[in-house]
Amino acid sequence: QVQLVESGGGLVQAGGSLRLSCAASGRTFSRNTMGWFRQAPGKEREFVAAINWNSGSTYYADSVKGRFTISRDNAKNTEYLQMNSLKPEDTAVYYCAAQDRPYLGISAQLQRYNYWGQGTQVSVSS
Repeated sequence: QVQLVESGGGLVQAGGSLRLSCAASGRTFSRNTMGWFRQAPGKEREFVAAINWNSGSTYYADSVKGRFTISRDNAKNTEYLQMNSLKPEDTAVYYCAAQDRPYLGISAQLQRYNYWGQGTQVSVSS
């Protein structure tokens, strides 16, 4: 059974930092694009960041560019999202995602991702 399990969420003050992790099990994603999405209350799920299989390419939503950094460790089958200078508008449930087919390009589209974690809550107070 393939699972993606996020961790590292929590409550932080504005300007603070958090590091999210997403550990995959059941199969390897070392050749697959992975990403992070988020969903705030009453809003649709939106793209945050993505990274290709060998970390050669990354892509960020404009709203997080310069503040968030996506990375991965293929040996651990894990991806990360370092979030700095957090703002109240970053408050959301954060989901990690992975594509099924290997070597595909980075995408910001939800439908391009086949596997999803259960989400971790990030709350930023003002």
